[in-house]
Amino acid sequence: MAIESDTERAVFLSASDFGQAATYTPSGGSGASISGVYDAGDGLVDLGGRVGVTSADPSFHCRTSDVSSAAEGDALVTGSSNYTIREVINDRTGMTTLMLEAD
Repeated sequence: MAIESDTERAVFLSASDFGQAATYTPSGGSGASISGVYDAGDGLVDLGGRVGVTSADPSFHCRTSDVSSAAEGDALVTGSSNYTIREVINDRTGMTTLMLEAD
């Protein structure tokens, strides 16, 4: 159960605090403005050898209510970058992480 409300999450994710604006577009649908925290983190990929390879692993953390019908293949634009959503992770506390792939 979440401690904060959806309204409080919106304040935290606003561009005047920790978030940034983005446009979420479901496949075949219209775009909607949302706010969230973009993370351009890296992940380690195991290629079966002794040395791994670092790979870009961007994600966008936002309110579940803003992307309640998000699915693989939908689009997200943030800053000047276009992304395809590759995985949707709903944490069941009101927040969702969208795993992204650059277009």
